[in-house]
Amino acid sequence: MCLSLLLGRRAAIALSLLSINAAFSPAQAQSTENRPLRLIVPNQAGSGVDAVARSMSSALTAAFGRPIVIENVPGSGGLIGTQQIVRAPKDGSVLGMVSSNHVINPFIYKHVPFDAIKDITPISVIASSPLVLVVNTETVRAKTTREFITELKASPKKFSYGSAGNGTVLHLAAEYFLSEAGVQALHIPYKGTGNMITDIIGGQVHFGMLPLAVAAPQIKAGKLRALAVSTSSRSPALPDVPTVAESGIPNFEFDSWVAIIGPAGLPPAVIASTYQKLKEALATKEIHDSFAAQGFTSMTTTPEQTQPFLISELEKHGKLVKRSGATAD
Repeated sequence: MCLSLLLGRRAAIALSLLSINAAFSPAQAQSTENRPLRLIVPNQAGSGVDAVARSMSSALTAAFGRPIVIENVPGSGGLIGTQQIVRAPKDGSVLGMVSSNHVINPFIYKHVPFDAIKDITPISVIASSPLVLVVNTETVRAKTTREFITELKASPKKFSYGSAGNGTVLHLAAEYFLSEAGVQALHIPYKGTGNMITDIIGGQVHFGMLPLAVAAPQIKAGKLRALAVSTSSRSPALPDVPTVAESGIPNFEFDSWVAIIGPAGLPPAVIASTYQKLKEALATKEIHDSFAAQGFTSMTTTPEQTQPFLISELEKHGKLVKRSGATAD
């Protein structure tokens, strides 16, 4: 479902985050604002989410009026870093930047030490990015998604697709496509996208869903053929590539996103102040251009919109994980 439509429909039933009754005195606010803001990223340095965080650093420093310290805490698919976020002080001195994996992990790990919704304070979804359905240029004859579906149906045991690992966004996006198209293919999980791309280009794997920023250079170089983008509208970076929905699977939409969260129980004043400062930072041309260069679209959802969005994403990804049978590597 389109993110904008979903937010509009769900906003009316959002649980107001401003109903939190925790006290927050002016003295506490002054003390907190004099300290650096810790932004925990539950991903390794150099990852896509880390790149988003670091591209925001100067704009966040200006908007918040204090230094921003980015802390990478990778491990267990993001669980270790997110656990630090949910255990952080409830004063706004520590925030977290999470991705779509936040709503996938509860379904692929047997033991998750926190609740993905109840133990956080959603602040804002700040960026989204389409995925691109790409195929090998030699082993796949199809030039369109409709032709590719026909090819898959004709040889159900022939084709394989790569992903960045079991239960990752790329895995679930491909499974979603196969399910909606009514076709099958063999899943080949990789440890990240590097070797996956190499093998699609080399023909060892036939196709996959790739992040836009990763796929675009290979597509423009003619090393991969793009059939469709996963979002509800075309990407300005690949304007000639239709959406999956345009290509015969109505209502198909799947994107990756990045959100800012805090620990549960943040005071209303902190929530409101943090959101306004984020909104100020994200409104700058610097952020817009930086995100675009990475294949992301900058955006801001209010705290009241963000919670129902995360709940909906949790429900959607739970169904996809069950359908795929994915478990953590």
